[in-house]
Amino acid sequence: MLLPEINPARAAGPIPLTGHASSPGTVLQFPTLVQKRSSAPARRVLLFEFLLLFVALPAALCLGLFPKIPPLYVLWAAAVYCSVMLWRDHTFDLALLWNQRPLRSQLPQMLALFAVGVVVVSVLVHQYAPHLFLILVREHPRTWAAVMLLYPILSVYPQSLIYRAWLFHRYRPLLHQPWMMILASAAAFSFVHILFHNWIAVALTFPGGILFARRYQETRSLCVSSIEHALYGCFLFTIGLGQYFGVKPF
Repeated sequence: MLLPEINPARAAGPIPLTGHASSPGTVLQFPTLVQKRSSAPARRVLLFEFLLLFVALPAALCLGLFPKIPPLYVLWAAAVYCSVMLWRDHTFDLALLWNQRPLRSQLPQMLALFAVGVVVVSVLVHQYAPHLFLILVREHPRTWAAVMLLYPILSVYPQSLIYRAWLFHRYRPLLHQPWMMILASAAAFSFVHILFHNWIAVALTFPGGILFARRYQETRSLCVSSIEHALYGCFLFTIGLGQYFGVKPF
């Protein structure tokens, strides 16, 4: 089922009326009141859709209402749906789905912040969960190598498409301010991790969601946002926290 397209309300201003009603001259009508009445239902539709996709669906999956559907399949299906809708939307700039141009200017800042995160998390894991420290690398190197290779492609980019490109564009009429978009993106991104049935996954992904959404907001580049997302995700799996994100050795 395709969800309705919600386009931003047309800017208020005079609209010329043609036909018999406009003769002998052009009559100007200001549609301010009409637009206010139509924009409220549109915002309600967007709010309902947001709650359905980003709250109700993850909650249903977490509660096991669809036990035979692997969460990764749901992610891929949602990513395909969002990409099709964006391709069909003539108001969306398809270049944003990659746009590697800002990467060079953003990379030094990204790596400096990432280095700080690596030190802090490594110290915490080594101090409070030494049995997990580098466990995937030490005990299951093949699994670790597969995760490093496949995770950015099969998980990071689909998440970036849904929680950044799609969310920022689709719900722009509902979330007017940049900080609202960033907060909504981070909250939705964090909440979907309830599928892993632990609070650590939810807690770690909220600040990450803020960082990735802000990076996308600043650069309008899914490439930059996805690379930063992949850096932190691969590090968490490497340092030993993969079990909280559904990575089971095989």
